[in-house]
Amino acid sequence: MLIPAANTQHMPEAATQIAPAAQAEVDQAFTESSDDVRWKYVMGLPCRVSVEIPVPGFTPKELMKLGPKSIVLTRWATTTNPALKVNGELVAWCELEVLGNRLAIRLTELAI
Repeated sequence: MLIPAANTQHMPEAATQIAPAAQAEVDQAFTESSDDVRWKYVMGLPCRVSVEIPVPGFTPKELMKLGPKSIVLTRWATTTNPALKVNGELVAWCELEVLGNRLAIRLTELAI
């Protein structure tokens, strides 16, 4: 997991720039604790978030047939929490929920 240093002089220029619209939100979110200020430099960086659930025997042909309201059968137990990864690194475990017409995740445990 990336833990930014308080000193950013060694960071690439692109990594220290945050979109102006997001900058105001970041500044407001981190005014309470000086310890949290170190995070404001990475808040605008893109990251890849994934939750992987094994689906044995799933083929590309079946993938191409997926559409709205498709159901994919898996052997994943509903009581087992899948891993949440950020940029390929395990950061937490979660559970899947349906909110309206969207699939959402709820963090259940952080990976330390």
